[in-house]
Amino acid sequence: MSITVDFLLVGSAFLAGAINSVAGGGTFLTFPALLAAGISPITANVTSSIAVFPGNFAAAIAYRKDFKNLSEIVVVPAIIASLVGGWFGATVLMNTPQKTFVGLIPWLILSSTLLFAFGKQGGELLRNHIKVNALGTVVLFLLIGFYGGYFGAGIGILTLAVMGLLGMTDINKMNAVKTILTGFMNLAAVINFLCNTTVYWHGMMIMTISCIVGGYAGAAVARQVPQKVVKMTVILIGVTLTIYFFAFRV
Repeated sequence: MSITVDFLLVGSAFLAGAINSVAGGGTFLTFPALLAAGISPITANVTSSIAVFPGNFAAAIAYRKDFKNLSEIVVVPAIIASLVGGWFGATVLMNTPQKTFVGLIPWLILSSTLLFAFGKQGGELLRNHIKVNALGTVVLFLLIGFYGGYFGAGIGILTLAVMGLLGMTDINKMNAVKTILTGFMNLAAVINFLCNTTVYWHGMMIMTISCIVGGYAGAAVARQVPQKVVKMTVILIGVTLTIYFFAFRV
């Protein structure tokens, strides 16, 4: 790969780590960057997932002060559900034919963009009509984990929406918990991927380092960043990618 491609991958991973720590949606950058580098779709998805997940834990370190008094959420069952869901989502991906996955890409990006754009409103609507108990929390995080293990884009906003259903309102606490839960979803998927599939190792290594730096930096300045600006930027990227992948199949 050329130096130009390396810069593309490093830059996309840094921005992905920063965006994930603030609003989520970093996969909208890393996945197409890997496709642009000539990596096959499933390998690109796998490599993106592996590269991005350490950034969640880097962001969690920066959010460490916000983990105090987390009585609003049953953290341990949510983590276990995230791990199990992530593992099974990755397993299904590994058994999806490349051609089928290529056909799903524009639909996955479209659904992720819609979830990212309207997840907050959907969460508020559901919260007015649904009360989530401990069992419901586990089921929801199993489903989010499954989707995260299969594709990943949009799991941050889904996680935030569920925490809203659980009554959490402090955005910094919510982001702190989100980084941990999405990190474990991706961890389970990553272990599965490393055992069962091909990884673009060069891209993965340079992107992982860049994403960790971006995740920590993004979380460190999250309180100073207008989240509406970040969210609109991610939505614009998602819409652009959706149009592109519907118009030009991989």
